[in-house]
Amino acid sequence: MAGRARDVLPVLGWSAAAAVVAWVTAVLVGRVTSGAGRRSGDPVWVSLQKRCRWPFRLALMVAAIMVVLPDSTPDRRWAEAVSHAFTVLLIGSVSWLLVQLSAVVEDVAAVRMPSGVGNNRQARRLRTQIVVLRRVLVAIVIFVAIAAALMTFPRGRTLGASFLASAGVLGIVAGLAAQTTLGNLIAGLQIAFTDPIRIDDVVVVDGEWGRIEEITLTYVVVRTWDNRRLILPVSWFTQNVFQNWTRQESRVLGNVILHVDFSVPVERLRVEMQRLVEASPLWDRRDWVLQVVDTTPTTMVLRGLMSSADAPSNWDLRCEVREQLLDFLQRNYPESLPRLRTEVERLPASPAPESGVTRRPGRFMHPGEGRNAAETTMPNAAEHD
Repeated sequence: MAGRARDVLPVLGWSAAAAVVAWVTAVLVGRVTSGAGRRSGDPVWVSLQKRCRWPFRLALMVAAIMVVLPDSTPDRRWAEAVSHAFTVLLIGSVSWLLVQLSAVVEDVAAVRMPSGVGNNRQARRLRTQIVVLRRVLVAIVIFVAIAAALMTFPRGRTLGASFLASAGVLGIVAGLAAQTTLGNLIAGLQIAFTDPIRIDDVVVVDGEWGRIEEITLTYVVVRTWDNRRLILPVSWFTQNVFQNWTRQESRVLGNVILHVDFSVPVERLRVEMQRLVEASPLWDRRDWVLQVVDTTPTTMVLRGLMSSADAPSNWDLRCEVREQLLDFLQRNYPESLPRLRTEVERLPASPAPESGVTRRPGRFMHPGEGRNAAETTMPNAAEHD
């Protein structure tokens, strides 16, 4: 027992010393990156310090312990068991570090390519590709890490060899069982490189207006105008028709529809709309027009078009112009609001009935009806006399 304790104490001492040295080194590296981030304001250093601090420290400590472990103990079996445990831990910590490094790339892309500016199509395209590729990379890293950890076990190597030997059959079975999931994965990669949708695109899906909020490997999140979330599989966007208002650029051309009476002075309304659009900071100073585009049996249809730098600004501009045009009509031309016309014609007066013919009260008689009545009643009266 005392001999075993004498064997363990040096191992613990050397391992603790290596861990302390690695920890101090990692802390110093963290201080350097933090200072560089404060001085330069570069988002790379800020994101590295935020995301990679703990996985880097863990990986460095495990690697330092593994360096001193073989030379610090004479018991080879005990050393192999401990070394195997630290090998699995090193695989996990390095995988964690790689996943966090991919998140750093996404953070830097979000800062350097903001989507809240005008003409941001290229930035949104690159951000979408980075997000999708990062998720693919994370899935690959996790799969490889699990496989590498299993391969460190003797039985795991046998299982891996058997798996590779039957990879054809298992691949067919897995493909049939996970057909939908694999289809979504392939659709996600297709969306990343063919560019039908991008993060922050304005789309209309099944009649719902919204923005692309998130794109994963299996589903897409669409945030509607009232802050609801539509969760759609990625393959839906490759198999169905939808509208993408910002496919070419973020600039949006919106419309306002008004149903008014035929007596409305269109030219006065056009002048008022020009004044409203030019006074609004939401207009991008490019396009506007007011036209009569249709008529109905009771109204004529006016359509006003106006452009804005992005979809939210255009939505607010449309609501603002619509409200103020209605207020203008109510104040200046209230008779020009939609009305239902009814024409009432006065019927000609009926001729007086012939003598000897009586009419029942409340009963309408045609002119010929009285003559027939007289002809049929007079002979009867004569016979009676």
